[in-house]
Amino acid sequence: MIEDVYKAAANRYDSGMEYARAGRSGILLPRVSLGFWHNFGELAPLSRSKEIMHAAFDHGITSFDLANNYGPRYGTAEETFGQVFRRSFAPYRDEMFIATKAGYEMWPGPYGNWGSRKYLITSLNQSLRRMGLDYVDVFYSHRYDPDTPEEETLQALVDIVKQGKALYAGISRWPLEASRRAFAYLREHDVPCLLFQDRLNIIDRTVVESGVLEAASRAGCGFVSFSPLAQGILTNRYLGGIPADSRAAINFSLKTSSISSEVVEQLRMLDNMARQRGQTLAEMALAWVLRDTRVTSVIIGCSSKEQLMDCIGTVGSPEFTTAELEEIDSIGARIRPLV
Repeated sequence: MIEDVYKAAANRYDSGMEYARAGRSGILLPRVSLGFWHNFGELAPLSRSKEIMHAAFDHGITSFDLANNYGPRYGTAEETFGQVFRRSFAPYRDEMFIATKAGYEMWPGPYGNWGSRKYLITSLNQSLRRMGLDYVDVFYSHRYDPDTPEEETLQALVDIVKQGKALYAGISRWPLEASRRAFAYLREHDVPCLLFQDRLNIIDRTVVESGVLEAASRAGCGFVSFSPLAQGILTNRYLGGIPADSRAAINFSLKTSSISSEVVEQLRMLDNMARQRGQTLAEMALAWVLRDTRVTSVIIGCSSKEQLMDCIGTVGSPEFTTAELEEIDSIGARIRPLV
């Protein structure tokens, strides 16, 4: 059977997606980005991955977030992206904003982990081959390396951009003082940091409390939130128990023990709030993150087109009242020590 040629929806930029400027740059990102941490590796059917990616682009999601070690197996999320890109998205490359990262274990031995120049540049070369790309739009240092000199990691990012292998540089999960030094170094070397990426959701607000979010904003850097739904906790996925095909059931990145009866009780309170606002819990949780004007985009991970559409529904959400924000803060504080 001959596969139909993909043609992007003609109204993809008129379907309700909103875009926000990344710090003090010329880049606009969709408020919702598609992430490939889970659900797109070798264990996921290619047909399902393709359906989600097509639906995302057809609804104005131009930002696709990957990393070298996403899978599972390492590299397979990028391989999946590459297969779909070649078959569907190659004509639309200039409309897409593609990110990848390096910083976690990727291959054995001393050169396949952390933040050395050798690892970062070699890893990006591998990522470009897997995805079938000439360049990525932004390349991140995926985590702070306490043992490699900061200048080595940051100069590698500078050189990657100047070599044309990435258009912009970003950092992810760096601590506050190191982040400030990174912002200054990159700016002084004419490659200002475009994006800072870290976890931010109703349950985990560390990036706000630590001052990192404010530091990124002051440096003119956009902020992208990963795990805005706390790996699915902040959805209706677990309100009735733990589904057999859920992340908690797999008991890997999200532990079964995190979905206790006490947590579910608090989630039901959030769900009731969302219903009163005319939203799903996922929509409200994403809207809570996006209400902060320092946040450029949230990264969602979807295992189905239906989950994707639920998340897209958060765009254009009604504003929160002071009472709603206080109640969400209170519930989030009660959930955090339980998960």
